[in-house]
Amino acid sequence: MLDGEEFGRLFETFERTAFRLETLSVYSVEQEREEFERFLAGGDMGPDWDDNPWVRSMTDKGKQVSRVHVLRSPLTDYLRYELAAYPGNIAAGETIGIIDRADQEVAGLPDHDFWLFDDQDVYRMHYTPEGAFIGAGLLPAHRLAEYQDYRDRALAEAVPFADYWERHH
Repeated sequence: MLDGEEFGRLFETFERTAFRLETLSVYSVEQEREEFERFLAGGDMGPDWDDNPWVRSMTDKGKQVSRVHVLRSPLTDYLRYELAAYPGNIAAGETIGIIDRADQEVAGLPDHDFWLFDDQDVYRMHYTPEGAFIGAGLLPAHRLAEYQDYRDRALAEAVPFADYWERHH
């Protein structure tokens, strides 16, 4: 299982595409704690929220970054925070879709997060019940087609973020 630092290096080494399926309603990320508190207090989120430099570091190299977030309204405080940051990710080149299980039921998607890199390596993400990252496990090659199908199904069913945000914000 890869820890956070080891997993983070994959974003520097993938060549073409990175796709994430996100499923949690709360992520406990120590590096976000101060920013999250500022968001809850209505503070200025700064220029990185207008154009996410982490996403830009990949898309400026011609790499495609996309995600589908499976969630359920009403949103947790953490999801309000995360979704409020998505326009800056999109400005930096990420494609984001939303599946809100309060609006639509999509069968056959996993109940856990994963990243699919270059359509060939799938990492299942592991978290504590409180949403703290434990590690990422590379799944065996024979599971690749299953996770490609999850990605394709999620992308086909997801509402583009801008459309979702306009209806729910």
